[in-house]
Amino acid sequence: MTPIYILIGIAAICFFLWTYKPVKKKPVELTGPDNDILANHVRYYQRLDDAGKQRFREKVGSFLANVRIEGVGATIEERDRIYVAASAVIPIFGFPEWEYRNLTDVLIYPDTFNTDYQFEGNNRSILGMVGSGPMNGKMILSQRALREGFEVTNDKNNTAIHEFVHLLDKSDGSVDGIPENLLAHQYTIPWLNLMKEQIEEIRKNRSDINPYGASDKSEFFAVISEYFFERPELLKEKHPDLYEYLEMIFKQDPAVS
Repeated sequence: MTPIYILIGIAAICFFLWTYKPVKKKPVELTGPDNDILANHVRYYQRLDDAGKQRFREKVGSFLANVRIEGVGATIEERDRIYVAASAVIPIFGFPEWEYRNLTDVLIYPDTFNTDYQFEGNNRSILGMVGSGPMNGKMILSQRALREGFEVTNDKNNTAIHEFVHLLDKSDGSVDGIPENLLAHQYTIPWLNLMKEQIEEIRKNRSDINPYGASDKSEFFAVISEYFFERPELLKEKHPDLYEYLEMIFKQDPAVS
């Protein structure tokens, strides 16, 4: 086979992979107890009007039908499945047609784990991770952190939302804090400048934003998104510029939902 035919073959395979859409399964129908979990523990859901709640439940059902949620050393309860699905839906709720094409499985570990995906032994500090390489298409979450994200209501933290924001960030090819699929090009430089300013404020201990956000731009974006969805009124009060950009990025205004 001549090189030109090899190139044509590669191009055809790439085109197929780019345009291929797996068949979507019929959404899972949520039960009464499922709806109670949303109503009692998902503050974002509580803020929605009736039409919004119906659409949220449908998107949760669609996620549960198309992404496997499996416990690894952890016993999965229905609240875990609902919390994972709610975490996935919250960042994309402003985009009715959005689907997580880069996710097939969510693995739930009992607690923290290390970079080798081990949840026993020493050097375990990771609460959530979007997989890469052999783990591409998978997400790992600490069960404890997942539950605390919805059942502890007086903080700005939600590990699962954090990881799904990383997944959105990754959808343009790189996890860099610049969600190019969500942010209009003309706002990229101002957003970068704002992130840089805020990271400096964190490093100088002059900010109420989680210090982990100063790790790099990708972590800042995920951390400030947690704040945006968990404590929107407070973020709007303390950081109006950040709130305005996140409102633009996510096409949502949770402070007035």
